[in-house]
Amino acid sequence: MLKSIVLVGLGGGIGSIFRYLVSVITAKNYAGNFPVATLSVNIIGCLIIGLLTGLLLKHNVLQNDFKLLFITGFCGGLTTFSTFSLENIQLYQSGHYLSMISYITLSVLGGLAAVFAGLILIK
Repeated sequence: MLKSIVLVGLGGGIGSIFRYLVSVITAKNYAGNFPVATLSVNIIGCLIIGLLTGLLLKHNVLQNDFKLLFITGFCGGLTTFSTFSLENIQLYQSGHYLSMISYITLSVLGGLAAVFAGLILIK
């Protein structure tokens, strides 16, 4: 149990650092009100989880340590759907309805497409 917790924590910490770096880079290069950084990490995270899951399925690997470190930990730390929800409430409250609808649509459809692409690329 302790080993599992350490693997998830390590992966989550690394994923969170990557999420932070994407936010910093995006903030330096984009000044709009659309949450580009969160959208980017969610789509990238969905692609990564699709690729990793595809690799595990393709090679019939059921290695729990790999899943805990990279899928549960890293991808969980990288993606930010709790932030996604809060940002949509904030867009709604500030009257940015078109941005909110665009953000929800792009996140959900883009995320599904990225997971599917990851699975297809591995086959």
